[in-house]
Amino acid sequence: MALRHAVLAALLDEELSGYQLAKTFDLGVANFWHALPQQLYAELAKMEADGLVTGREVVQDTRPNKRLFKVTEAGLDELNRFAAASTKPSFIREDLLVKVYASDSIDTEEIIAQLTERAAFAGAKAELFGKMLRKMRGDRGEEDFLRHGERIGPYLTCLAGRAFEQDNREWCERTAAILRERQAAHARR
Repeated sequence: MALRHAVLAALLDEELSGYQLAKTFDLGVANFWHALPQQLYAELAKMEADGLVTGREVVQDTRPNKRLFKVTEAGLDELNRFAAASTKPSFIREDLLVKVYASDSIDTEEIIAQLTERAAFAGAKAELFGKMLRKMRGDRGEEDFLRHGERIGPYLTCLAGRAFEQDNREWCERTAAILRERQAAHARR
C-alpha cells in the first residue's frame, strides 16, 4: 500500500485541510498506517498534480487561508484498483521483540521496564479506540451499527486497532511477568 491510498481513504467522508488530515491520521488511520504531517502535505501536492484529489482555497478573515482537499473520480478509480489488487501479508518489525528474543543472554531489567511502559501505552491506546468506537456508533449497539450503519470501514479498522493494542498489552504484561520470575529464580541460585 502506498501512502496515497491511505490518504484517499481518509478523504472519503469529507473535504479536509492538510492539518485536518494529519489529525484524522493521528486518530483513525494511524492504527494501520503511520505518516508524519510533512509526508501528508507532500503527498497531497503529488496527488493533486496527478488528479486524484482536488483542492480549493478557503479565505479566512482571522487566520491564514487554507486549502481543502477532496477525492476526485480518478481518486475513486485509484482506490478501486488498489482494492482489487492482491494484498501481501504483513510482517512484524519490532525492536522490542529483538530485545526479548535476546533476553536469555542479556540483563533483562531494562527490557522489563520497556515492556511495562509499552503495556501502559497499549492499554491507553486500546481505551482511546474504545472511546472512538462508542462515538462512531452513538446510541446504537455494535451489531445494529455493523448491520445498518452508513459507513462501517473506519469502525472495522478501529476494532482491529483496539484488538491489536489489547493483545499487545496482554503480551507485554505476561512477558514482563515471566522475565521477572526468571530473574528472581536466577537470583536465588
